Amino acid sequence: MIEFWQPLWLLWTPGPMELLLLLGILLLVFGSSKIAGIGKGLGEGIRNFKKGLKADDPEELEAPKNNKSD
Repeated sequence: MIEFWQPLWLLWTPGPMELLLLLGILLLVFGSSKIAGIGKGLGEGIRNFKKGLKADDPEELEAPKNNKSD
């Protein structure tokens, strides 16, 4: 008797149709502009993280610019 065993995580992986359905629901709930803003923020965060890893001197890192005049 041969038993076919699969890891438990493999049984619950979403396929392409499930991913498209999830993307459609996210677009309906949040809207395209909100999702674009999230992607932009995530990209800037990754870019700043990589910049921080490359910088040898902490003064090389730019502080967030504040437009308010004190």
